[in-house]
Amino acid sequence: RLFGKRGGDGGGYRPDARGVGVTATVVGAILALIWLASGAFIVPEGQVGLVTTFGELSHKTGAGFNWRWPAPFQAHQTVNVSQVQTVEVGYRANVRNKQLNEALMLTADENLVDVQFSVQYKVNDPVAWVFNNSDQVETVRDAAETAVRELVGRRSMDALLAENREKLSGEARVMVEQMLERYKMGADVTGVTVQSLAAPEQVAAAFEETIKAQEDRIRVRSEAQAYADDIIPQAKGKAERMKQDAEAYRATTVNTAEGNVARFNQVVAEYR
Repeated sequence: RLFGKRGGDGGGYRPDARGVGVTATVVGAILALIWLASGAFIVPEGQVGLVTTFGELSHKTGAGFNWRWPAPFQAHQTVNVSQVQTVEVGYRANVRNKQLNEALMLTADENLVDVQFSVQYKVNDPVAWVFNNSDQVETVRDAAETAVRELVGRRSMDALLAENREKLSGEARVMVEQMLERYKMGADVTGVTVQSLAAPEQVAAAFEETIKAQEDRIRVRSEAQAYADDIIPQAKGKAERMKQDAEAYRATTVNTAEGNVARFNQVVAEYR
């Protein structure tokens, strides 16, 4: 009945204008409902929804069920503002999965060092995070890589290998934080963790021998200093005792000589 009915003149098909109109109305209503329903979305707990109208920010929504005008009028994005997120530099997922184009860095003494580290950050301004930069994660990674390359470039290879990693991590965290503020990323850096800092695998053996030689040099120097700290006071004490003995001997000899002179003078006087 909706799409037409058969006529009585030879079994032909004759459309029913009223049925077609009803059908179009029903189908249109169903499509409209489906279109309107496509504007419903759910924002998970700990996230913020950003609704845009023709690409421009319209409003923010909280966690739970929300609705917006369907495409092409409005769209939405969700941003996690509660979870600390991590971006990796020099590796992906596992330190064994190296990214050499990121990990290899040049030191102040023109040596290569293999640095793998991660940056922990948390979004504090979802609007700035979405609209101020097009590729947020890559921007954080690039900023972190730039900061660490600069810090590594200020140090020699020996200083880097001997230095405490926490010091490098602290300086990197401050520098990355400043860069993200300059980019208006809308994110706070909560930490930088240096996973690995070593010579490249191709020259690792040579550097290990160098480090061992340096450690041996430090050990021998420490032992020599300890021996000197032990023997020098003894020598000074012995020298002081010898000096005191010499002074005592001199005083005794002088006193004896003076006594002999005095007695001799008395004898001479008596003899005269």
